Amino acid sequence: MEIEKHGKGSTVNISVVGTGYVGLVTGTCFAEFGLHVTCIDKESSKIKKLKKGEMPIYEPGLEELVRKNMREGRLEFTTDLSEAIHGALVVFIAVGTPSKKDGTADLSYVDEVARQIAHNMDGYKVVVTKSTVPVGTGERIRKIIEKEQKAPCNFDIVSNPEFLREGSAVNDFMRPDRVVIGANSDQAVAIMKDLYKPLYLIETPIVITNVETSEMIKYASNAFLATKVSFINEIADLCELTGADVHQVAKGMGLDGRIGPKFLHPGPGYGGSCFPKDTRAITHIAREHDHVMEIIEAVIKVNEDRKKKMAVKIIKHMGGDVAGTTIGFLGLAFKPNTDDMRESPSLTIIEVLQKQGAKIRAYDPAAMEEAAKVLKDVEYFSDPYDVAEGCDALVLITEWPQFRNLDLDELKRRLKAPVVVDLRNIYETARMKEKGIRYTSIGRPS
Repeated sequence: MEIEKHGKGSTVNISVVGTGYVGLVTGTCFAEFGLHVTCIDKESSKIKKLKKGEMPIYEPGLEELVRKNMREGRLEFTTDLSEAIHGALVVFIAVGTPSKKDGTADLSYVDEVARQIAHNMDGYKVVVTKSTVPVGTGERIRKIIEKEQKAPCNFDIVSNPEFLREGSAVNDFMRPDRVVIGANSDQAVAIMKDLYKPLYLIETPIVITNVETSEMIKYASNAFLATKVSFINEIADLCELTGADVHQVAKGMGLDGRIGPKFLHPGPGYGGSCFPKDTRAITHIAREHDHVMEIIEAVIKVNEDRKKKMAVKIIKHMGGDVAGTTIGFLGLAFKPNTDDMRESPSLTIIEVLQKQGAKIRAYDPAAMEEAAKVLKDVEYFSDPYDVAEGCDALVLITEWPQFRNLDLDELKRRLKAPVVVDLRNIYETARMKEKGIRYTSIGRPS
């Protein structure tokens, strides 16, 4: 089934409900594919900013694409959900599914969107979940729409999970490893394939499954990647105890095609909006079916313990007592090229150090505004060297590219004591020793 491509001022093809990380990237990239897209959000302040081309998130390349597609009439923003649903053949649900206190996914936003779709349905629609949702949510949405419709209309439910990495989301959408489409209708599959037609030129694999399998693929993928992170962090700890080098171990492992080199980078633990939330959710899905995901539950525990261990590592490297000291942090976001502070390891580490009496100074190229919302009593600076001024130690916690070539002589001059804790293994131990810096990293001989 071909989908007509409309120009400025004509009928909308696609509506994306939610202009958070997933929704904004999804809508913008579909517009770049040549489709006409309306992105909807109930926050009027966010929509006003987006209409001006101002971004609510930090994501390289996104602002330019938003401005371009708005200018060319393929992308628009509104708070009017009713109008957007009326004009769309395909409606993507891309709202948040945050963790509840018990670790289950909060589907209240998804449920509300499903109700609004039902109330405004005026003909056949394809309703697509982009949000990460538990297995069975597609059927849940179907029941809500059937119950809430004002008049019977045909519709199909599709699961189309996102696999976007913060910091490279635009490229991940435009050049994905795969596209997963979960549907129980040939018509819905044909429509979804047509949306992704530009990817046929680069021979992107399209995986067609039922809805439940598609929902599970998303959770299983993130759980496996989180497992790799926790695994290599445990190997790093063992390397420190035995004199092995974790980077060489990871290289030797990664050359095995069955394992692969990605996500074998030791660090202070995973964070962000996906891995913590999704690993917790999949374990709860299992327990709801009287099954225990023992590996994933261990992964979660290792990661939580990891953050506290990193704080202990810093304290130990500083002589065992940080009361009255000043510690500088380079990086705050959970990874580079994002301002996302959600469950960043820096939050736990800084909190532990503050409780032990340390004062914290910090610099992050993008995340300081977000960090200030969740971190108390931290002094922020606009330059790495100003952070180091008078500090008793400097901690590298996010591997921003600009931290890779710092002037080590200047850093040493600014520091009160030449002590550096590198939780991302950015620098070589031999070079730091050469500079007279008391340096420790992760999983490598000191």
